[in-house]
Amino acid sequence: MGNNSCCVRRREEGGKKKSQQTVPPPMINGREFSAPNVNFLPHISEREIADNEDQDPSTDPSVQPTFVERSKSEMRFPTSVKDSRRSFYVLDSNNLIHAPCTLKKSNSCSTIYLDDSTISQPHLKNSIICISLAIFYHITNRKNRSQERLMEIFEERIHPISREPIPFENLSKDPEHRQIYRFIRTLFHAAQLTAECAIITLVYVERLRIVLGAIMLASKVWDDQAVWNVDYCQILHDTNVDDMNELERQFLECLEFNINVPSSIYAKYYYDLRTLAIANDLQLPLQPLYKERAARLEALSRNFEEKVAPVANLVRSMSAERLKEHGTRVIIP
Repeated sequence: MGNNSCCVRRREEGGKKKSQQTVPPPMINGREFSAPNVNFLPHISEREIADNEDQDPSTDPSVQPTFVERSKSEMRFPTSVKDSRRSFYVLDSNNLIHAPCTLKKSNSCSTIYLDDSTISQPHLKNSIICISLAIFYHITNRKNRSQERLMEIFEERIHPISREPIPFENLSKDPEHRQIYRFIRTLFHAAQLTAECAIITLVYVERLRIVLGAIMLASKVWDDQAVWNVDYCQILHDTNVDDMNELERQFLECLEFNINVPSSIYAKYYYDLRTLAIANDLQLPLQPLYKERAARLEALSRNFEEKVAPVANLVRSMSAERLKEHGTRVIIP
């Protein structure tokens, strides 16, 4: 039958043709080059991993943020023990010469000072000040000033956010820290954004180094009831919804839709911002721990213990008898 012809090769007369002879594969850099297999497609998780992921501070918690590297030249850490608040113990120098030095302890109730800022509930005003300072260092200490490329959607002269014409000197002059702070503060206060959004904004800024798009995206990622793009048009009166939507779309494309911020990355940026504040004398005003604040802290800790204690106090058993009170009754028809 005709099926047999597909399994048997005919013998060529006169040998193989010159064009049909086996040709050795080409050599590139001393290695054989083989055409890629079109049937092989990498997994999506493999495509998402970048070659320089271990060098990206916004994805690797072990790498210092970019604003820390760019602000090292201007950081001035406090040198005294009192300024750095390392300890409230002082050496007693009134003892005898041959006697060993002892520590003198003061009343602990009068030396407890708090700044009402934690990693779960950062102080809003101080967070905005620190983030504006970090962005200021990004701008002033940036590299490749003469080779900067700007996408059209991020160009304020093409898509303005204010009717007032941009002064010519602003095109060549870096903004000051106060100007950056006023811009971010206006957005956060008008949109009623939280301090957590400010920290996530800085993470996105270091991934793409742009401010307005980062604030829009951070508010939608963090807040359940996020601010809509049309609301930003009411804050920035001279913008339109189409420009804001296009800004958000291109911002996500530039980030390759990598909007995940792990808790380790968030904690790293929070503590590095506090370090930046201490180095630039931007510490929060400390207040003594009076009775009302102590009661509030105790209430917060008790609330946390009530959430964690029932899970930690569960006793393991081989049967499900202990879980009767936690479950529902089974209805047998």
